[in-house]
Amino acid sequence: MDNTIVMIHGMWGGGWYWDNYQRFFDTRGYRCLAPDLRYHDMPANQMPLAKLGATGLLDYAADLEIEIRALPEKPILFGHSMGGLLAQILASRGCARAAVCITPAAPAGILSLRYSVFKSFFGIFTRRAFWKRAHQLDYERAVYAMMHKLPEAERRAIYNRCGWESGRVMAEIGLWPLGVKGAQVDASRVTCPILIVAGAEDRITPASVVRKVAKKYRRSTYLEFAGHAHWILKEPGWEKPAAQIAAWLEAQ
Repeated sequence: MDNTIVMIHGMWGGGWYWDNYQRFFDTRGYRCLAPDLRYHDMPANQMPLAKLGATGLLDYAADLEIEIRALPEKPILFGHSMGGLLAQILASRGCARAAVCITPAAPAGILSLRYSVFKSFFGIFTRRAFWKRAHQLDYERAVYAMMHKLPEAERRAIYNRCGWESGRVMAEIGLWPLGVKGAQVDASRVTCPILIVAGAEDRITPASVVRKVAKKYRRSTYLEFAGHAHWILKEPGWEKPAAQIAAWLEAQ
């Protein structure tokens, strides 16, 4: 069987998010692919294309589906943050033989608004017509929302690689109660095993929300890691969650 893993990054990122996991799973016999989402392959210090602001989750999912269906067999999907939501969408389309959603954004129907989430996105959601534009997080807010468990010496280097993200995507994830479409997932169509991973100290996708994501799916397993937050892929001790994910995959 083809042991291909397609790794889907989150907001403001690129395939580089997965550097540690690619090395870790490569050594265990997996073939790891970590594509950049549409318009995410630009230098972080370059102004984004205007089209990025109007790009939606289903645009990202469509691009990934084309790549996945060109593979010889269904891959395993890994998704982090927004990428975790994309993995859920793609699993519902029959594109995965297993899915691992790490600190995932919640699909429509699961209310994710907490004080820490509101604080993380406040500067963006208060901008006029934010859903039509691309946005960056300022450094202090990025540290609060995502990087507070990273060593201080590493935060700036990682932040400097983070680019721009679609305001439309943010609206689709956060404003579904107002009728915004894009983040819906039909749980009945997710038939593959799915692992949902939370960081106990995550502020932007809190563990209390991630638990509800796990309960949405019939064949789900939930893991929560104390001492970890949103950037669990690179935080000190990242090897322990990676090893437990590998063990879950082997058990499947």
